[in-house]
Amino acid sequence: MMKILLVDDHEVVRVGLKALLSSHDEFNVVAEAASAEEAITKTNEYKPDVVVMDIRLPGRNGIEATRDILKDRPKTKIIMLTSFADDELLFEAISAGASGYVLKQIGSQELVDALLKVGSGDSLLDPAITQKVLQRVRQAERRAEDEAFATLTEQEMRILSLLAEGKKNKEIAEDIFLSEKTVRNYVSSILSKLNLSTRSEAAAYAVKHNVENHLPAD
Repeated sequence: MMKILLVDDHEVVRVGLKALLSSHDEFNVVAEAASAEEAITKTNEYKPDVVVMDIRLPGRNGIEATRDILKDRPKTKIIMLTSFADDELLFEAISAGASGYVLKQIGSQELVDALLKVGSGDSLLDPAITQKVLQRVRQAERRAEDEAFATLTEQEMRILSLLAEGKKNKEIAEDIFLSEKTVRNYVSSILSKLNLSTRSEAAAYAVKHNVENHLPAD
C-alpha cells in the first residue's frame, strides 16, 4: 500500500483528495499538511512514499518545500499539484526534484494513474515541459562553460587546448610557431587567470569545461 501525504492550504481540496484516494486499496493517506513547514515536518514523521504538493502555499511555496524534503529524504516521490500549467513554476518544480505534476482539474482516474506511475518510480512530465527543461539545462551548461574561459585570450585558449592534449611547452611552441619561453609565459598567465597551480590541473579544467567547443575559429 502506497503511503500518501497531501499538502494543500485549502482544507476542502485535501478532504476531496483524501476521500478519492481512500476509496482505492492501493493508497493510504497517512497525513495532511497546509504549509511548507508542516509538509517537511510530516514527511519526516510519516515517511510517505509520495507527496502530493500544492505549488502555491502561503509563506514558503511548494517548490521550496520540495527541495527541503528531497534534501533529507531523496527517495520520496513528489507530485506537484497546480491550478495552471505555468511553465516557469513547473520548470522550477522539476529542477527542485519533483517527479511530475498534475492539474487540479484532473479526473479522478487520471490522478490515481498518476500516483501509481510515480509511486512505481516513473516520472510524470509533459513532453513539452520536459523539452523546455532539457533546453534550459543545456543553456545553463553552455553559459557556465563560456564563463569558465571568459578571462582567457584567444591565444591562451589555443594553448590551454594543447595542454589538455598533454603536450609539453616545446611541442606547443612548435605547433603554434612561438618560442618556448613565450609559451611558458602564456601557461603561467593561464594558471594565474584560472586560479590553478599546475599544468595537470589546467588540463583537467579544460576537459571538464569542454575547451574544444570554445576555441576561436581559425
